[in-house]
Amino acid sequence: MADLLLAFGSLGADLALTHLAGAKDLAIDDGLLSAVVVSLFSDRLADGGDELPAGEADRRGWWADATLPGGKDRIGSRLWLLRREKQLPEVVARARDYALEALQWLVDEGRVESLEVFASVVGPGHLHITVQLRLPRGAGGWQQTFGYRPETNRFDLA
Repeated sequence: MADLLLAFGSLGADLALTHLAGAKDLAIDDGLLSAVVVSLFSDRLADGGDELPAGEADRRGWWADATLPGGKDRIGSRLWLLRREKQLPEVVARARDYALEALQWLVDEGRVESLEVFASVVGPGHLHITVQLRLPRGAGGWQQTFGYRPETNRFDLA
C-alpha cells in the first residue's frame, strides 16, 4: 500500500518531494512510517480511569473517534498522559504499553505479522521508543527509534 511520504523535522512534518528526470513530484513510501507516527503521536482519548496530567481536564482524543461504532478503533496513543510524570521504571513501562496499544491495529488488520516495542530513558525528560515490525509473507522487518519528550509531546527520528 503506497502512501505519501512525510518528511519529519523539529517543527513537524511536511510532504516530501522527489526529483525524477528534472521534474518534481510528491514522494511515496510504503506508509508504515506515517502509520506508526500517526498512531504513536496523535492524542488518543484517555480511558475513564486514566489520571490526567496535573491541571488538565480534557481527555483529548481524535474527533472522528466519536463516529466509530462501539467506541473501537481509537486513533493515537495515550503517551500524552506521561507529560508530568517522573522517569521511573513503571512510567517507562507505561510508555511501552501505550505504544503497543496504539500500534496493535497494524497486527489486527494484517499490515504486519508481529510487533515489538522497547522504551528507555536516554536523558532527563527524553525517552527512546523503538518499534520493530515483522512484515507479512516473509517480506522482512522494519525498525525505527523515536526520541520522545513527554513534557512537550514532541518527537524526532533517532
